[in-house]
Amino acid sequence: MSTPQLSVQPYKGTRDFYPEDMRLRNWFFGKIRQVLECASFDEYNGPMLESLDIYAAKSGVELASEQTYNFTDRGGRQLAIRPEMTPTVARMVAGRVNALSYPLRWFSIPNFYRYERPQRGRLREFWQVNADIFGCDSYEADFEIISVAIKLLRVFGADETMFKVHINNRRFFNDVIAAVTGKDAEGAKAVSKVVDRKGKVPREAYVKDMYTLGLDDEKIAKIDALYTMSIAEATALCPESRGSAELSELFAALAECGLDKYCVFDFGIIRGLDYYTGTVFEVFDEAPENNRAMFGGGRYDNLVGLFVHNTAISGVGFGFGDVTLENFLNIHGLVPASLLSYKVKLLITRFNDVSFTEYEKLSDELVLSGIPAMCYLGTKKFGKQIDYAVASGCTHIVIMGGSELESGMVKVKDLATREETEVARAELVNYFNAL
Repeated sequence: MSTPQLSVQPYKGTRDFYPEDMRLRNWFFGKIRQVLECASFDEYNGPMLESLDIYAAKSGVELASEQTYNFTDRGGRQLAIRPEMTPTVARMVAGRVNALSYPLRWFSIPNFYRYERPQRGRLREFWQVNADIFGCDSYEADFEIISVAIKLLRVFGADETMFKVHINNRRFFNDVIAAVTGKDAEGAKAVSKVVDRKGKVPREAYVKDMYTLGLDDEKIAKIDALYTMSIAEATALCPESRGSAELSELFAALAECGLDKYCVFDFGIIRGLDYYTGTVFEVFDEAPENNRAMFGGGRYDNLVGLFVHNTAISGVGFGFGDVTLENFLNIHGLVPASLLSYKVKLLITRFNDVSFTEYEKLSDELVLSGIPAMCYLGTKKFGKQIDYAVASGCTHIVIMGGSELESGMVKVKDLATREETEVARAELVNYFNAL
């Protein structure tokens, strides 16, 4: 009986990361981590498994029941592989709620799993930058988190022609919808679900859903008019709304700091997750071939209280996926050509008249001095070793046969220019550091 041949393809909606892929990911995550640490955010992480209840309670039934990989463990507990980070970080803050110093600035770069249809910019497994501020109730935290999101794109060389931050406020949205439609909080929530899907369904379906909620053409037209209003026009509709004041303060601060060129008011931004309570935003790629939301976030003032009763610790944050970031960087030509090549990478070639341990000693000296180097493993001829060096992306080879070992000199060959230089072994580290 023959053994069945296994597929070489990864599970649908997941990816293999070959070395060249990891080089790109490490580069952009490294730059992001540097910006966040410079902005005084501290890194944290949490478990891959969480109770399914925390997603059902605050992310919404759809995410919990339809988009999670969930199961019952041997102890009868309902668990989910994490589809997002906000409930986890809220749980962690609640766990040390009285021991932490506020405002709290945390970030993480974990991976997540969501059971949904894979498409451009959206997979079942993905990595996401998460940044959150806890314990600041004013618009200042909203401003800070949006400012950080903008910095994360600017550090790659992106400017205002490449992306825009679309901003709204859930409190403001609910107040306006109540004024226009007469709906209560639950009714406004139902309308928000329809508005959130507006750009994903045909106009006919959008209008039909509004009719189902009891809205007539006049009310639908009033809501439609909001989508093109400026921040001043929109906030004038509900000047007494707390959300209106938050939006006005936020946009005034953005303008004073010169960040308004990156931002626009957009009444259609809702963010579908149930836990958002105030400012919400989404960052859109302005490229015509990828004109879509890349990531977003917002304020969630009640989530920590889910774990510790009578505890009000406000939060605001965003999640920034690796798939959409990579698409954005490639579309706008922001990945440096030099990224996929090494400035210096060495192969130490081998000859039969020198022991393997002598080559390893030389490799150790170089590696411990911060110079990428490796000793060739095996007994192939010199020409084949050079072929291997080229295929491995090496920039130079180091030649040390028996005579070089005895004289204390080695030969260095530049694989790009084919030039060969004789260098004292004791000066090899200095030679490469000077390149």
